[in-house]
Amino acid sequence: MALGRKLYFDPSLSKTGTVACASCHDPRAGFEDGKDRSIGVTGERLPRHSPTTINLAWSEAYFWDGRAASLEEQALGPIAAEKEMGMPHDLVVSKLQANPEYTRQFAAAFPGEDISIQTFAKAIAAFERTLTFTASPFDAWLAGDEDAISATAKRGFMVFNGKGRCAECHSGWNFTDDSFHDIGLKSEDQGRYAILQIDALKHAFKTPGLRNIRERAPYMHDGSLPTLASVIDHYNDGFVHRETLSDLIKPLGLTKVEKAELVAFLETLSTPVPEDLKHDAEKMDKSAALVTGNTSGGR
Repeated sequence: MALGRKLYFDPSLSKTGTVACASCHDPRAGFEDGKDRSIGVTGERLPRHSPTTINLAWSEAYFWDGRAASLEEQALGPIAAEKEMGMPHDLVVSKLQANPEYTRQFAAAFPGEDISIQTFAKAIAAFERTLTFTASPFDAWLAGDEDAISATAKRGFMVFNGKGRCAECHSGWNFTDDSFHDIGLKSEDQGRYAILQIDALKHAFKTPGLRNIRERAPYMHDGSLPTLASVIDHYNDGFVHRETLSDLIKPLGLTKVEKAELVAFLETLSTPVPEDLKHDAEKMDKSAALVTGNTSGGR
C-alpha cells in the first residue's frame, strides 16, 4: 500500500513532471480536483470532469463510461494518455527501474517479480482500495446518535428516499447502483454508447457514489453543475428530454424547502480526509512547482 501511495502522489511519472494521479484525484477536493474539466500535461482541458477515487474497491466498472473492468486497468489509462499524464508505459517502467528507492520498494512489495507496468498498476490499485470513507455524521446517526445530524438533514433523508427519488439510482451504503443512465444533461458526449455501441446507452454515464459529495463540486461528467443546489434543480425540472432519457428521470415538483433539506442531508455524507493524505498532496504541489518554477504554493 505504501508503494502505491507514493506512486499516486508522484508527478515525476508524467511527461512534464508536473501531473500525478492525485493532481486530478486530490484528497483536498474529495479526490477530484475542483475543476469542471481537468487539465493534463498539455495544458488543455480534458473532455470530462475527474471522477472521485473514493470507495472504488467495490465498483465493477471504472471511468464515467465504464471502459475499465478493474482498478488496475483504470490506473494504467491516464498514465499513458497523451493529454493526461502523457507517459508511455515502457518509459514509466524504465524510470522506476532507474530509481533506487522505487527498486527497493517494488522488491519488498512484489518479491520475485520484476518492476513492470503490471506491478505498477497493482501497487496503485492497492492504495486506491484503502480510500474507504464510511464514517460520516450520517453514519453516526444511523448508528444511533440522534444529535449527529440536524432535523433539517433528517427531513432531507426522507426527501432523498421519497419524493426526490434519489435512492432509485444512488442506492446502498455507497449511494450508487454502479449502473449507467442518461440523466438529461445537455452534453453531446455519448458516454457508455461509445464503449458498447448500444443505442439505449447514448448519453449514459455511471452513477457516482455520494460519499464526500460536499467537497466534490462541480458535478456531473462534464462538470457543468457548480453546486449541489444546481444538481437538485437539474433533477427537479432542468433536464433535457430525449429518446434515451432514463425512465427514472421525471419532474419531481420539489419545493424550495425540500430542496434545501435535500442539500442538508447530502452534506452529512462527508468523512474527514486524513491530514497525512492532504500533506502528501501539498508535497506533490511543491514537487511540481519546482519543475514549473511556480513556487507561489497552493492548488
